[in-house]
Amino acid sequence: MNNYPLTKDDKFWILVKEGALHGSKSASTKAENTAMTSEFLNGKTASLKIHKEDGTTQKKRTIPRPPPPRKRRAELNL
Repeated sequence: MNNYPLTKDDKFWILVKEGALHGSKSASTKAENTAMTSEFLNGKTASLKIHKEDGTTQKKRTIPRPPPPRKRRAELNL
């Protein structure tokens, strides 16, 4: 699984595959880059880590999302 942090540079929000030298996607706003990132990672298995402007982690996403856990019979009260 590839890791993609989305971080803020001086002027742009940049999506860079971990270990790569150049950004995969860049945009002037986080919302714009997040929309492009969804399309870019469509069909790939990846881990996306969205950061705040100060560099702290805001969200982590696994793409594609794993299916929800199945409930056991005991949890269903059957």
